[in-house]
Amino acid sequence: MQIDLSGQVAVVTGAGGGIGRGIAVALARAGANLVLAEIDPDRAEQTHELIGALGRTAIVVQTDVMNTEEVRAAVARADESFGRLDILVNNAGGVRGGRFVEQSERSWRRHIDINLVSMLAATSAAVPLMVRGGRGGAIVNVGSIEGTRAAPMFAVYAACKAGMLSFTRTMALELAEHGIRVNAINPDQTITPGNHGQRSGPIDEATFLRRDPGEQAALDRYIPLGREGVIEECGSAAAFLCSPLAEYITGAAFPVDGGTWAASGWSRNAGGGWNLGEFAIS
Repeated sequence: MQIDLSGQVAVVTGAGGGIGRGIAVALARAGANLVLAEIDPDRAEQTHELIGALGRTAIVVQTDVMNTEEVRAAVARADESFGRLDILVNNAGGVRGGRFVEQSERSWRRHIDINLVSMLAATSAAVPLMVRGGRGGAIVNVGSIEGTRAAPMFAVYAACKAGMLSFTRTMALELAEHGIRVNAINPDQTITPGNHGQRSGPIDEATFLRRDPGEQAALDRYIPLGREGVIEECGSAAAFLCSPLAEYITGAAFPVDGGTWAASGWSRNAGGGWNLGEFAIS
């Protein structure tokens, strides 16, 4: 069984790098054409070239997702250029760590705008196009494991992601009558440019910052499958959720995290056993 999205049109926000790029390329590989809503023109062009090499069409719309008019314009471009919209992936987001009481109100609002309001704006623009098309559709929201657990140093970001997951479930019900399915994926530790020191500009994995070997080993023990995820794995999960193979799945949140959500605080120790926090279980 293959994931087949031939002839479909998708909008992916934050498609220039990281998980957004992984999803955009996966959708193109399955046959979709795309609108890439991305603020960084260099990164957008890199993704555009990858999709072109797969024989699919991608249109870049430079988009600051904190500007809801630009978000709506990017979604409208799908209709203008392709005459249809079948898939929306709300991927754009961002976070800066810090204690909540030390964050400014400006920081709160930036987190909310980029992680939550951008999703609301894109969804409100996309749904009427999907309904008009009469073919149903698929929306995938890129959440985070932090939306399902406490997240010290990331309080506002985690609250936004929790809100995203609640919105996912509610939209799954409201849009079911139109055949529009709404799901989410929840990544955890994933190898992305932002996690390795490249927050803007062209992506070059050869220049990613590398962790100290001891720190990397500790991180790998935290993940039950023993390694960080890669963007292609998020892409595969999203493409599946957008495809006919998932036509009876809606309102779900899929962990794409190597088992860290299931672990709920358990981690493998250097001796091969398991710890709960700092408490070792032999």
